[in-house]
Parts: sequence; structure tokens; C-alpha cells
Amino acid sequence: MREFKTVSLADQVFEKLESDIIVGVYPRGEVLTELKLVENLGVSRTPIREALRRLEQERLIADSAKGSVVLGITVDDLIDIMEIRQSIEGLAAYHATKNITPDELEELRQINELQDFYYEKKDIERLRQMDDRFHVAIYEISKRNVICDTLRPLHRKTQRYRRQSIGDDQRLANSIAEHKAIFNAISEGKAELASQLITQHIENAKNHMIERFHYHG
Repeated sequence: MREFKTVSLADQVFEKLESDIIVGVYPRGEVLTELKLVENLGVSRTPIREALRRLEQERLIADSAKGSVVLGITVDDLIDIMEIRQSIEGLAAYHATKNITPDELEELRQINELQDFYYEKKDIERLRQMDDRFHVAIYEISKRNVICDTLRPLHRKTQRYRRQSIGDDQRLANSIAEHKAIFNAISEGKAELASQLITQHIENAKNHMIERFHYHG
């Protein structure tokens, strides 16, 4: 973390700690102290203090006498996150279909083609990145700021369980097929269908994530 630029250091520390908590680098119940994080990340106390404040607002940590206790993502959190995504992501796909430009359509096409390429290569990390890009692209293409700002952090908070899903070959194949169907509906201008398909896609992902949560924790 010593390569961080001072101008955005607090944001970068926050994003690093948020990601590490979500994926389990810092498990639920672990106590984080400013001193420990200074040593681990190689930055001063000021950006760490700001990052911890934001993490507490996100309910990923809680203050205690010993330091900041990691709360992480519980199964109830995961259910709530995915159900909120189900409710809103259909709107994102609907508006994306209505507002998409030729360049944005080409971007979605390329993401789908890269998914096929990385699936053949069994490159799980690249596939996770393409999954991120597909969903975030739809949020942005919707050109609805509130929808985009609501969905982005929720999508980040499921990354640990999306990685587990992508590690399941059957779910991975189904997810890629679902992405293709969503893309086809968007490219054909079928806004209602795109909304329905992405809502079902999130339902399928939710069910698989919850199953994996109970299995892996």
C-alpha cells in the first residue's frame, strides 16, 4: 500500500479494508486496531482513522474497548443485499435498454465474448472481473444516478460469494448463459424482458450464494 497517492489515500485505504473484510482476510470477530493497520498497510493513522469511520457507517465493523471488531457480512445481510438487488437491478436493465448507445452496446458485447474466452481458459479470476464489469456496465448505462449509486456498493459486498459461485462450474455456465440472454434482450430493445431476465438472474445467484454460505460460512 506504500504506492498510494496522498490525494486519495483515505479512499484507497477504505476500499482495501472493505474488500479484505468482505472476502474474509479479516474474519468476523477479529479486532482491528489503528496500530495494527498502520503496520500492515504502511500508511499513517489519519487515512486509517477515516477508513475505519466509514467502515463503521457501512456496518462492516463496530467500535469496542479493544478496537474495531469485524462484523463482515452475515447470512441475513446477504439475503437483504440480494433481495434489494432483485428489486432494483431490473430497473437498471430496463433503463439501460432504453438509453444504451451503440458504443455501450459494443462494450457489453465484448464483455460477453470475453466471458466465453475466459470460460474456455478456466480463468476464474478473469471471469469474476467480467461478472463485475457486466453488472456495473448495466448500472452505468442505465444513466440513473440513484440506481447506480445504490447498486454499486451492494454488488461489491457480495464479491466473496460471487467468487464461490464462479468456482462452481454448473453455476458458472448458467450465469454466463443468463448474461447472454440479458445482453440479447438489451440489444433487441426488449426492456421488459431484460428487466425480467436480470431479476431472475439475481434470484438464481441469491439462492446459490445462500446455499454456499451455509456450506462454507
